[in-house]
Amino acid sequence: MEEEINTDADLWSSHDKMLAQPLKDSDVERVGLELITSENFASRAVLGALGSCLNNKYSEGYPGRTEFTDELETLCQKRALQAYKLGPQWWGVNVQPCSGSPANFECTLGLDLPDGGHLTHGFMTDKKKISTTSIFESMPYKVNPDTGYINYDQLEENAHLFHPKLITAGTSSWTMPACGKTVDENGVYLMVDMAHISRLVAAGVVPSPFKHCHMLTTTTHKNLRGLQRMDPKTGKEILYYLESLINSAVFPGLQGGPHNHAIAGVAVALKLAVTLEFEVYQHQVVANCGALSEALTELGCKTVTDGSDNHLILVDLHSIKGTDGRRAEKVLEACSIACNKNTCPGDRSTPWPSGLWLGTPALTSLRLLEKDFQKVAHFIHRGLELTPAHLEQRSLGGGRELHSLFPLPGLPNF
Repeated sequence: MEEEINTDADLWSSHDKMLAQPLKDSDVERVGLELITSENFASRAVLGALGSCLNNKYSEGYPGRTEFTDELETLCQKRALQAYKLGPQWWGVNVQPCSGSPANFECTLGLDLPDGGHLTHGFMTDKKKISTTSIFESMPYKVNPDTGYINYDQLEENAHLFHPKLITAGTSSWTMPACGKTVDENGVYLMVDMAHISRLVAAGVVPSPFKHCHMLTTTTHKNLRGLQRMDPKTGKEILYYLESLINSAVFPGLQGGPHNHAIAGVAVALKLAVTLEFEVYQHQVVANCGALSEALTELGCKTVTDGSDNHLILVDLHSIKGTDGRRAEKVLEACSIACNKNTCPGDRSTPWPSGLWLGTPALTSLRLLEKDFQKVAHFIHRGLELTPAHLEQRSLGGGRELHSLFPLPGLPNF
């Protein structure tokens, strides 16, 4: 007798409990407040592409060498150029990197992790080399501890002393620094990692970094580009043949076949990125971040750089007695508020940082407005005032109650 095939209705009940149960019990996404800067809700169209039959297709190489996936990859590349308003005569696109870390693999002078940089931009400890530093020599640059902004004088001095081949700009906590003078004087490449601000760039909410850099990476759309530029002294065109070098570094240098279903998802997301609705959404993300920052400041919280001009803020907890980023993260998690601990300028310990990192994209996807983020700020402030002894005594349901007023896109109703 043939085994009965399960229908969609009992699909979840047929799955391994270790796989399905964590998804069913994902209370943070279903009923909590999502403030993690690197997380958002993918549209059903994107999820459909990720779950399509392209997941079954394996390929290697680039368009012109692969028969069945050429059209998909070429479409994704064209949409990337369209989203960022770039011409194919100036820019090439690689959509194959499977994550942001390989895309950042060759950075050699990047912002230090405790000052707001990213782990893949050359961070290392006194005893251990991490990520790129285990292969390449690296030197960090830092921020001014008083202002929270990048110390450009030190960056220029480091470049003269270190003679890097590549400077990385645009990091986890900061927008791209204006270090074109340092780049031109030292004859180095400038790579911008705009993983966190790529959507804002596409929507025209923040200035585009493309005219300042030689290469650019982003995790949101997983592309890496090379350009041609003019010599500022002679006005003559300089051709940087970076595209072929970058392509060969991705494949076969760092990875094998690309994830074709992910490229399809990226292509769908890029199509959505050129719509008016997307532009309005990104403007609302920034407005909500400003409202959240202002409300937290009024409640006595200090934010690094005294605010934000994009989608994220870094709350400095040095002035709050008895807490730090790690403890605040856990307390807010118990309150159904998801966020990240993060280092602040001057921190000496990355496991015990003094900052709390908050982003507004996910909750803006749920159609929260400025007035709603004022309530979110009060929930965060109440959480920061809690001590472990109080957790069992006080109501922690504020985040859940506010979240329940807004529909959750893209996820099934368990």
